[in-house]
Amino acid sequence: MQVEFIDLRIFVAVADTCSITAGADRVALSLAATSARVRALELQVGAALFERGRRGVTLTAAGQVLLRHARVLARQEQAMRSELGDYGLGGQVTLRLAANTAALSEWLPECVADFLLAHPRVDLTLAEWGSEEAADAVRDERADLAVVAGHADFTGLQWRPFRQDRLVVAVAASHRLAGADSLRLADIAPMQLLALSADNALQRHLRTHLARAGVQLRIRARVPGIETLCRMLARGVGVAIVPHAALACSSVRQQLAAVPLEETWARRELSIIWRDRPSATLQALLEWLHASAANAGIHPA
Repeated sequence: MQVEFIDLRIFVAVADTCSITAGADRVALSLAATSARVRALELQVGAALFERGRRGVTLTAAGQVLLRHARVLARQEQAMRSELGDYGLGGQVTLRLAANTAALSEWLPECVADFLLAHPRVDLTLAEWGSEEAADAVRDERADLAVVAGHADFTGLQWRPFRQDRLVVAVAASHRLAGADSLRLADIAPMQLLALSADNALQRHLRTHLARAGVQLRIRARVPGIETLCRMLARGVGVAIVPHAALACSSVRQQLAAVPLEETWARRELSIIWRDRPSATLQALLEWLHASAANAGIHPA
């Protein structure tokens, strides 16, 4: 049986997303091409790899076996490309970085851009995931490293501190809550909330804590990004819960007030996590992120 790496990557993407459509999006192929590749792979294997249903696909027993081996091969291919790239023999190396909303909206864009400028042989895939999902992705070898909040499970992973942040209640500077020393979830329950899209990593994190606290907020509008949210807040529409660091870099920050959210889970320590024995290229990115943290006054624990 001769299987191409691209077919294994497509198979893993479909398996991870439980959807041929979502898998096609992840590998940037058309739905028709992805479906054809999966069927061709099933013919080579001689067995069905997925059970197809209305709500997506699930792995068969044969698919589970192939997925286990495909992950090992994918990691070996990545390591090979990375190490050969260090000797100038392997062309471009792609690293996969996952991050939560705060890290992605504030600290990572410039840091990662500078790294890419300094390392022309390195390509990067940067994805926004919830902290728990990102940690699982690193553990399952779907991501090479991640920047996550401290509530995530680091079991089996290496880690170092990266930044500190806290969630705040953002309101227009003219809002009656703008001068408050701090606020609890119960204080903003009667308010109209501006929120990010339902599948946003931060929004999922908030939804979990709202459910635990038994607090239900009325969402007036959902928007695709924090900058859009801030500009609407500045016009006096509702309140929002956002990372303080993201609010601080908004173009309308002078028109907004940030009130500390007085909940234990609102204070967050962000960390870099990765697996044992990183490749030389991944080690270079790790050191770059560590240096960025040190420059911000964050030092290894």
